[in-house]
Amino acid sequence: MSLLDSLKWRYATKKMNGTKVPKEKLDFILDAIQLAPSSFGLQPYTVLVIEDEATKAKLLPASWNQSQITDSSHVIVFAAWNSVSPEQIDAFIDDIATKRGMPLEALNDYKGYITGSVAKFTDEQKAIWNAKQAYIAFGIGLAAAAEVEVDATPMEGFIPAQYNEILGLTEQGLTASVVMALGYRGEGDWLASLPKVRRDKDLLFKFI
Repeated sequence: MSLLDSLKWRYATKKMNGTKVPKEKLDFILDAIQLAPSSFGLQPYTVLVIEDEATKAKLLPASWNQSQITDSSHVIVFAAWNSVSPEQIDAFIDDIATKRGMPLEALNDYKGYITGSVAKFTDEQKAIWNAKQAYIAFGIGLAAAAEVEVDATPMEGFIPAQYNEILGLTEQGLTASVVMALGYRGEGDWLASLPKVRRDKDLLFKFI
């Protein structure tokens, strides 16, 4: 399917049937998430790929008992960094130097630019900025899932503090930002057959 056909096919699946997503399709989705753009290329988030049924069962009450959590093949949790530390920036710069075969000194200006930009943020602003970057990867993941005809449910209906506790995120300097359940639509999903509703183009787009 073309990208537009894939996006027309997808919907926020409300009922999944428990069928496992094949490894090659899961890998495709995760590859797309890895390749998602982010500011500076920093990727200030960690993506948890949860297949363990016991863990999903623990997350169910923290997800307002939405059945997609336990009926999915995988639950993908996008966990944003709580801050951006000098050590994290150093690790990023080191990675660039290694993968591009560059001396570290050649990246001093870029490192200084990132450090200076981030230093202007308050701690709260850093957390919000990081979460925004995670949402970009999340959107890419939704599109990638549609391309290989894997159903995905975007989920903000969960309790971040409880996710953080269950998954041990706080001690890792992370906060659960948004969740994607991956799997296959089940019979009787009331939303599956309904027409997709989006704002008309003349209302959504303003050409200047």
